[in-house]
Amino acid sequence: MITAVLADLRSGEHRGVVVDSPPGAGKSTLVVRAAIELAGADEPLMVVAQTNEQVDDLIDRLATKAPQLRLGRLSAGDYRASPRVRAHPQVRVAAKAGDLAASAVVIGTAAKWATVTEGCWPWAIVDEAYQMRSDALLRVAGRFERALFVGDPGQLDPFSTVDVERWAGLTWDPMQSAVAVLLRHNPHLPVHRLPVSWRLPDSAAPVVSRAFYPFTGFRAGTGPADRALHLTEPGSDDAVDRAVESAATTGWALYELPARHTLRTDGEAAAACAALALRVLRRGAVAVCEQAPGGAPVTADRIAVGAAHRDQVAAIRAQLGEVGADVTVDTANRLQGREYDVTIVLHPLSGRRDATAFHLESGRLCVLTSRHRQACLVVARAGIGELLDAHPSTEAPQLDVPVRFPDGWEANQAILTHLTAPHPPPPPPRPGLIKKFSS
Repeated sequence: MITAVLADLRSGEHRGVVVDSPPGAGKSTLVVRAAIELAGADEPLMVVAQTNEQVDDLIDRLATKAPQLRLGRLSAGDYRASPRVRAHPQVRVAAKAGDLAASAVVIGTAAKWATVTEGCWPWAIVDEAYQMRSDALLRVAGRFERALFVGDPGQLDPFSTVDVERWAGLTWDPMQSAVAVLLRHNPHLPVHRLPVSWRLPDSAAPVVSRAFYPFTGFRAGTGPADRALHLTEPGSDDAVDRAVESAATTGWALYELPARHTLRTDGEAAAACAALALRVLRRGAVAVCEQAPGGAPVTADRIAVGAAHRDQVAAIRAQLGEVGADVTVDTANRLQGREYDVTIVLHPLSGRRDATAFHLESGRLCVLTSRHRQACLVVARAGIGELLDAHPSTEAPQLDVPVRFPDGWEANQAILTHLTAPHPPPPPPRPGLIKKFSS
């Protein structure tokens, strides 16, 4: 696949090549390998990412994989290099692109590249291109000759805090993703699709694929026998334990609270999310996978809790206490691109009276339910199915706006149907693992 992508890029027939990557399909591996091969031809390369976290992650991966490459970190004047960047002496940090002229690869955020007014690079790689607004692409397009656009079409779209209806339907609508506008104006650009997810287990890839990628499906790179989540400590047989055991057995669990309309910061739901994360730790969860065939403990830093809003994140974090201090708790926007063994999701529609476009957005639920390598537990109040059935489409139709599939209603129904389906009884745990991690 990478060979075909680079062949299209180097052919000179197109200024751009697009690669669609489902969750965990090796997008970062593709970006790193493409960057190494392009830079190895002694032609300078610029890499555009969307956040500082993504920039630092790419620098760390590139510097580790190709320590001989000189790398430049284009940043704001007050940027302080993270430990991942400081760990590599071949990385130079500067606020001006001219100061990084000796670097084979220069990496920065789209916002920082937009301030560069001089210089042109033969090659560019745009990472997480579906998160990038089209106007941001317009501001950096003059800096490169040919580009590789890599991203996940099922994830969250670009967002804005201002009213954007005035641009709806325009082919250059700035609130469309960079890839969407690029392909509307250049429909003949080659598009490659990565068909395998190496993150999602066999229990999750078909579910996520059907719900969020109905026309460009993918499969798991591992089989049902390649991964397992074992609980090495006894439980108390309460609702929290049963949810954790279901997740360990089937890869999924729905922890359903009584139906009730609540405030956005539902204290009971926040406490349930924290209780599930802490119970996974208390039960001594051990993850078996192709990377750790003998099993590896699921520590707090390998667990994430995701929610739709920052106030929900704060409420959950407050419930975790010191024991869960290392558990990642964040919004879907900030969890995008990250990976954990176990994730707990506070359903965006839990406790709501209405189903707004924000809470129905398929990309949000896609991010939340596709971060895990082993299991995903969803916390929700009963009644989401009825809310979806009663939710009318109140948005006015707009001409020339591309229809997105699947819509949020369909995706939510697909995930809910799977969560409420009956599951087989749990198999007995492996005695060897219990002895190994309990001693």
